[in-house]
Amino acid sequence: MKILIVRHGDPDYEKDSLTKKGWREAELLAERLCKLQVTDFYVSPLGRAKDTASLTLEKLGRTAVEYDWLREFPPGIRRPDVAPERINAWDWLPQDWTAEPAYFDKDAWADTEIMKEGHVKEQYQTVVRGLDKILADHGYYREGAYYRTEKGNQDMLVFFCHFGVECVLLSHLMNASPMILWHHMCAAPSSVTTICTEERREGRAVFRMSSFGDISHLYAGGEEPSFAARFCETFDSPDRHD
Repeated sequence: MKILIVRHGDPDYEKDSLTKKGWREAELLAERLCKLQVTDFYVSPLGRAKDTASLTLEKLGRTAVEYDWLREFPPGIRRPDVAPERINAWDWLPQDWTAEPAYFDKDAWADTEIMKEGHVKEQYQTVVRGLDKILADHGYYREGAYYRTEKGNQDMLVFFCHFGVECVLLSHLMNASPMILWHHMCAAPSSVTTICTEERREGRAVFRMSSFGDISHLYAGGEEPSFAARFCETFDSPDRHD
């Protein structure tokens, strides 16, 4: 099995849609995805994800199954330096979240006071339950840290969603704390992350990531990647925002 996780194109958050650049990214993405033999498409209910998916689906004459659990997490935590304002769970200053050892643990990260107060664990569990239900429908059943394979296959599943949710999906598949992925990885708008099953012994599979945040379709179309998804490379960067 192969899973492709697609982040939406350059977003217009105010309209919950795409910018002009985002639509161009979605066009190039569609050219790429239309060449693949996709079994099923899934999409977040938010406009920017649905708009990104729309060009691919239109070209193929296909539809996507919409799941509410693929929507981006709402701002829920009170980050230490900006409390009482509520923000996203993946938007922390490095010196703050890295000071807590629990955030590096695949289980303990969700049991800190900040995460519990923000109900992040419940949101996380909703996402992974949804993912595991889909995988079970395709013959892969979660058992501990791996998947029991009842019918190994070459199905290809495409998820159109958001960076925060993407990292949750990956953290579950790779048995890692999402805090590490949220803060150390960057998926540019319209990027494609590919994860494949590895079944070295019959009936026992894990998922291995073959590429993360791939934007080769943008380069092929002469489109510069958006800076969205990054904060800054240096403190005095002209693109800096906090």
